[in-house]
Amino acid sequence: MEERRRKAVELPLRSLAHLGDAVHELYQRERLALEHQTMKGLHNSVVALVNSRQQARLLQNIKDQDLLTEQEADLVRRARNLKTAGFRKNVEQSTLRQATAFEALVGFLYLTDEARLMDVLQKAEIARISEDLEEEI
Repeated sequence: MEERRRKAVELPLRSLAHLGDAVHELYQRERLALEHQTMKGLHNSVVALVNSRQQARLLQNIKDQDLLTEQEADLVRRARNLKTAGFRKNVEQSTLRQATAFEALVGFLYLTDEARLMDVLQKAEIARISEDLEEEI
C-alpha cells in the first residue's frame, strides 16, 4: 500500500484527474444500476451526474463539510490551478477547473485510500441530494 501511495503522490495531476473521472463515473453507474429498468434511463442519469458542473458542485460540498485533509486540500488547490485542456462554450473555465480538482482528488483517494474515497463521495452525494430536495420544496 505504501508503494501505491508513493506512486500516487508522484503521478501528474492530469493523470490523477483522468483516473478520477473514470472512478467517479463507475461509482455513479454502480450506485444507479439498481434504480433503473432501462439502459437509457441509467445512461441519462449517469450523464446528468458525471459532468463538469456536478463535479464542481460535489467538490464544493466536500469543502463546505470541511472533509479534506491538508494534503488533499493542497492537491485540490494545485489541480484547480492547472490550465484546462481546451475550451467549452457551455461551461465556465472556473467550473472546469473545479471539476478537474474534484477528479484529481478522486483519483488520488482511489489509489491511496478507497475506504476514505467512498466516505467522501457518499457525504458529498448526500449533500447534493439534500440540496436538490430543498430546491424542489
